Amino acid sequence: MTQLIVLPHAELCPEGAVIEATAGTSICDSLLANHIEIEHACEKSCACTTCHVVIREGYKELDAAEELEEDMLDKAWGLEPTSRLSCQTLVKDTPLVIEIPKYTINLAKELKK
Repeated sequence: MTQLIVLPHAELCPEGAVIEATAGTSICDSLLANHIEIEHACEKSCACTTCHVVIREGYKELDAAEELEEDMLDKAWGLEPTSRLSCQTLVKDTPLVIEIPKYTINLAKELKK
């Protein structure tokens, strides 16, 4: 099991969290399995940026993002050099420190009346 440290997020995880994740599982699935309800509007198909996270520690140990993920990340709010889509990023054996950005762009949700 790999330790994921989730920094505090006002709505999703106010106190922050330390969770255990299985190597080979996506960060998104690991968060959801531990009751951290990160948005994932495209059902984890790499078609939006709602599950955008910033990897504060452990980024260099992750597999590189594929071109489609990189293209989607260009549309994310608050993009940083260590940004990833949590649905596309697989946990390895290295512990990670993760920040969920304060805002997300969810056009499906924002356009509903």
